[in-house]
Amino acid sequence: MKRGIAYLAIAIALLASAFGQSANQQDSEKSNSEKEVREAIENYKTALLRRDVSALEKIWADDYVFVSASGDVLTKEQRLANVKSGATVLDSINEQENLTIRVYQNSAVTTSRVTIKGQYSGQAVSGHYRSTLVWVKGSGGWQLVSNQLTALPAK
Repeated sequence: MKRGIAYLAIAIALLASAFGQSANQQDSEKSNSEKEVREAIENYKTALLRRDVSALEKIWADDYVFVSASGDVLTKEQRLANVKSGATVLDSINEQENLTIRVYQNSAVTTSRVTIKGQYSGQAVSGHYRSTLVWVKGSGGWQLVSNQLTALPAK
């Protein structure tokens, strides 16, 4: 009987250790994913500011959708055409508030407040916006599948 209790105690300890390692491993993977998403966002901002079409082609997923602050919905092809033609030119993109990143396995949702100056689809833009980005991690890394800008009232 004493041996049975000892074996049971050892089994419980091993299971607890295994579950603890699993939780620690998940936290580590989530932290690593958050770092990767932060890097993807920086690469995205750089590509937009430099009008780097080849980088944007990789960053935007094939089914990417952009919802502008005015409510226009643009596809990847439409955004690329705007960048190539010069209809979309951004002079600056500045984050005003802390970036929030929520990772869900192979996807992530980010929100932040940004100040943008430039033009989208030939229309001048300048102001404060709430930005939501949706990222998915595939075999090639993190890709942006959707983003939306919401204009914020002037303060």
